[in-house]
Amino acid sequence: MARLFDLDLLNALVVVAETGSISAAAPRLFRSQSAVSEQIRKLEEMCGLPLLSRGKTGASLTPAGKRLSRYAREMLTLSDAAFRDIQGTQLTGDLRLAITDYFRPGALPEILRRVRDQFPRLRLHVLIRKSALIEEEIAAGDYDIGLSMRILDGQPPRAKGDARIRLRREPLLWVSDRSFVMPQDGVLPLVVLPDTCSLQRFVVRKLKAHRIRHAVMHSASGVGGLHLALAAALGVTCLNASAVPEGAIKVGTSLGLPTLPEVEFSLMPPRAGESRFVADVRSMLADQLR
Repeated sequence: MARLFDLDLLNALVVVAETGSISAAAPRLFRSQSAVSEQIRKLEEMCGLPLLSRGKTGASLTPAGKRLSRYAREMLTLSDAAFRDIQGTQLTGDLRLAITDYFRPGALPEILRRVRDQFPRLRLHVLIRKSALIEEEIAAGDYDIGLSMRILDGQPPRAKGDARIRLRREPLLWVSDRSFVMPQDGVLPLVVLPDTCSLQRFVVRKLKAHRIRHAVMHSASGVGGLHLALAAALGVTCLNASAVPEGAIKVGTSLGLPTLPEVEFSLMPPRAGESRFVADVRSMLADQLR
C-alpha cells in the first residue's frame, strides 16, 4: 500500500535544515517550537528513522534526513508549480537580478535551481555587483531587482516607510584556514576584495582604529577568490556567516581582533512605475531567498 507524505511535514524538515534549528524554523513556519518538534517527530515516526541530529548548537540532518530532504524539496517545488499552473499565475519573461557576492554563496546555486524549476518560463539573469553599486544604481534601470548587504555598525535606522524587504541578518566573523599560522613579525596578513568593496574598507578602518598592524597579502576579485586564498592559508579575512567556506575557522578571539557587527541583506525597494511582473517576481524571490 502506498505511503503518502504530508507536505506540511516535509516543509518543516526543509525549513529546519535551512535555518539550522527548530527554534529558528518556528517563526518561518508560523508555529511554536513544540509544534515544529511534533511535526518532525511524526515524520520520523512515519519513516522509522531519525531525520535530525539535535545538539546544543542546533539541529542538523542525519544521512536519512539528507536523502529525504532532497525528495522533499522536489515535491514541494512540484506542488507549488502545480498550484500556480492551475491558478494561471505562472511568471513569464526576462528579469535582471543584481546581487551582492556575499549573499549565501554556497546556497545560492541551489536557490536559483529551485527558482528555475518552479518558474520554468522565467528567464532570470543574475548580475554580481558590489552592494554600493546596487544602492547607487537603483534609479538607473541597469537591473530590475537588487539585493544588497548593509553593515550594521552604528548606522542610523532605516527611514520610516522604507520599502526594502529584509531577508536576513548575519554576524561578521574573522576567519582563516585551519592551517594558517600567524607570522612571527605579528603583522596580520589580510585576504580581501579590492578597496572598492565597502566591507574591505570597513575592515581596514576597524583594524586601524584598534591599532592592529596589518598588511593586504592577497586581493581577490570576488568571494570565490577569497575562498581559494583562504584555503591556501594566505591570511585572515572577514566574512558574513553564510559566506564562510568549509575548512575555515573563527580566529577573532585567538588573534585578539576587534568584535564585529552584523550585516543585513535586503531587496531594494520598487522603482516608481514598476511593472506588475517585476513586483510579482520580487515577492517570489523574497520567499525563496529567505
